[in-house]
This record gives sequence, structure tokens and C-alpha cells, in this order.
Amino acid sequence: MPWFSTTPNHDVVRQICERIWLAVVQRSLRPGARLKEEDLAEIFGATRARVRQALTVLEQDGLVSLIPNRGACIAEPGVEDAQDAFSARLCIEERLVLRLCRQAGPDDIAALRDHIARERAAHQDGDSEAIIRLSGEFHMLIARLADAELLSKILRMLTIRTSLITAMYQTQATQTCGPDEHERIVAAIEAGDEAAAAEAMRHHLSHLESALRLDEARPPVTALREALLPPR
Repeated sequence: MPWFSTTPNHDVVRQICERIWLAVVQRSLRPGARLKEEDLAEIFGATRARVRQALTVLEQDGLVSLIPNRGACIAEPGVEDAQDAFSARLCIEERLVLRLCRQAGPDDIAALRDHIARERAAHQDGDSEAIIRLSGEFHMLIARLADAELLSKILRMLTIRTSLITAMYQTQATQTCGPDEHERIVAAIEAGDEAAAAEAMRHHLSHLESALRLDEARPPVTALREALLPPR
């Protein structure tokens, strides 16, 4: 996943981060699941030092909690935290599409449409891992094209946090941002229609938040090895 706020500079560390994140958003690992260093080291064939590096990166982005004398576990955001995260994303992403409406050039629009084409291809292929990755990357692409460094940093953290919240509170095992809603956002940006772009983004994020069931019980946790090893 290329939008961790601290990009791991070691392949094994990056692999551990990405597999844990993917296991969370696919609901193989539920919030609160223990992440034992020795188990992770065995699963990934890594040293415990590399495992600790990965867990530190994940803690910085709010996906993992490191508890003194207890170790690491997947973070457990509460209901108010979930509402706050989506409210914050709404403010930031409205601002980003307004900025992009005012400055987007042909190359920017082409990059956005190419991304949506890859999203559609992933949906057609039923590639759930690619669907999840591309869904989040669309929002980070808007931030990059808007050339908003501060907002981009904040959005990275919120995107990871809302991925966790979605895994915790959404009823469907894998539901992501859809390319049709992304297409409407891009069409408004291309037209330079700030009001339509802001409304399309509001509708999109509200749709995602409305899929949350904040009173639902969490799904059962999958065994750590089963959750993190890629399918054969």
C-alpha cells in the first residue's frame, strides 16, 4: 500500500505492513486481534527487529496499538472515533476537489481516468486485493494532483483509519469505493464545476459512512497465520 505516512524502506517491513493492512480491510483480522512478534517473524521469515519496525509504522498510522507489557494488537476505534474520522475526511476531501477544480490540467484528468479504468478492470476480474488498493489510492491521487502536502499527510492517516473503521463496522466483508462514484467526481473536476465536485465527494463519503453499522457486533477473528499468508 503506497500511502502509509512513513513508507517502509525495507521490502520485508513493507510486506508485513501491507499484509496486515490487507487482512484488516478484508476482515480476516478484526480490531483487537493480538499481533505477537514471534508469530509474525515466523510467518514472514523475518527477524523480530523487522517485525518491530513494521508494527511501529502501523502504530504511527493508527492501525495498530502498542500496549506496554502486552504487545501489539489491531486498534479498536470507538463509535465517536468513527464519526470523527469520516467528518474530518469530508472536510479535507471537499477542500482537495475544490483545489483541483481550479488547477487541473489535461494530464491530471488523464491520470484520474486511467486510474478509474484500472479500478473497473479490477472489478471485472474480481480481484479483491486490487479493488481495495485502487479504491484508497484514488483519494490519495486527488490529494497529490491538488498539490496539497499538508492535507495529503492528514488524509493518509485518515484513509488508513477509515479502512480500519470500515472493517470493524461495515456489514459486508468487502465493500469499497466504486468506480462509478469516482467517475462522477472526476467529471465535475474536469468541468471545473466546484459545487458539483464538492457535492459528488460529499455524496460518495456519506455513502461509505452510511454502510457502517455502529451497533453491530464484530466478526470473529481468523487465526493469524491464516489471515496473513497469501492464498495459494
